[in-house]
Amino acid sequence: MQPGQKLRVAIIGTARRSSYLYAPIVRALAEDVELAAVWGRREESARRLGEQIGAPWYTDLDRLVREQAPDIGIVSVAYNANGEVGLMAVEAGLHVLLETPIAHKLSEADAIIAAATAHGRKVEVAEQFHRRPLEQIKLALIASGLFGRVHTSYNDFAGHGYHGVSVMRSYLGFDARPLQVTGAVRSYPLAAHWSRLAGTRGERTETQEHGLVEFEGGQLGHYHWTSVGYDSAVRWWRSSRFLAERGMGVTVGVNLEVQEWLSLIAPGGEAPHFITLERRWERNDGGALTAMVAHTGDPQQPIVTWENPFRPKVQGHGVQWHDDEIGVAGCLLSLVNAVRSDGEPTYGAQQARLDQELTLAIRLSSRTGGAPVKLPLDPAVSDRL
Repeated sequence: MQPGQKLRVAIIGTARRSSYLYAPIVRALAEDVELAAVWGRREESARRLGEQIGAPWYTDLDRLVREQAPDIGIVSVAYNANGEVGLMAVEAGLHVLLETPIAHKLSEADAIIAAATAHGRKVEVAEQFHRRPLEQIKLALIASGLFGRVHTSYNDFAGHGYHGVSVMRSYLGFDARPLQVTGAVRSYPLAAHWSRLAGTRGERTETQEHGLVEFEGGQLGHYHWTSVGYDSAVRWWRSSRFLAERGMGVTVGVNLEVQEWLSLIAPGGEAPHFITLERRWERNDGGALTAMVAHTGDPQQPIVTWENPFRPKVQGHGVQWHDDEIGVAGCLLSLVNAVRSDGEPTYGAQQARLDQELTLAIRLSSRTGGAPVKLPLDPAVSDRL
């Protein structure tokens, strides 16, 4: 594989994200990838997707691979089919970008990982939350060393399940090894109100999930989520946080309108000094995002920058993606770079499996009355959850 060789991509599955998210992203990354074909279980849905996005369509995956020779398969299927179809795509000889979670059962995730190893295939997972620009600049600041060691991190309604666990872990470092999980899952009635996603206005029930994750070396991760966190006026709070050796970071949000409060110790050590975050655009009146810049106030590192890898090379001749699209495109680019270099994706199947394992451990702990659960989990036990 040559360093700049364009890779052929097949979209495996006809879920909604196939047409409105993945196909446009593949089209936009024309220097790196090209859309080869689409696959669906049913002829009707496969034909509809293929005609909609202008690609050959198939219901036979082996035939698609023989005739179109794709390098990468983007698996975009119904939520419960991730593990099954992901394994099928790897066994068909494709490098794969899998939807989240990598699989609902750890045994299914292990099967995908084993098949990828046996076939020499790369696996990346579309866990985009920590790839969004605001998260990327925070991770760049942590990596700069300005904050020192991060001791404690929180997901406080910033994302559900594996998404929230991933955000929480990102501040501690994905190499931090979790040892034990204590969890509580409870359901509560809520007053009648509007559900934006369901379009209903009746009484609702929420399920709250709370978890404490203890990591090697004494680091702690706190996870909190409510099942109505994406569409309820009753639960509008959204925050992620980290507490570090020389400062802290707090996301303060009402739904998707969030502010970042990042602080270091001020000179003299008696007050916080707040970091200023700047979004830089390709024009003074807008356009595409080119970078996130942190003005730290530290004389040794006054500026820390995260550059958008999808910024236009020529002004006005590029995509103007919102933050989530940038995050998902980053997942695909991670896989492309891994295939080209024969390296590893920047997140990958093992990290995705661990995020799902921690989610399941929170629920297992709750089922056992809040007893701490040691890691790793036995897949035979977790698969029954």
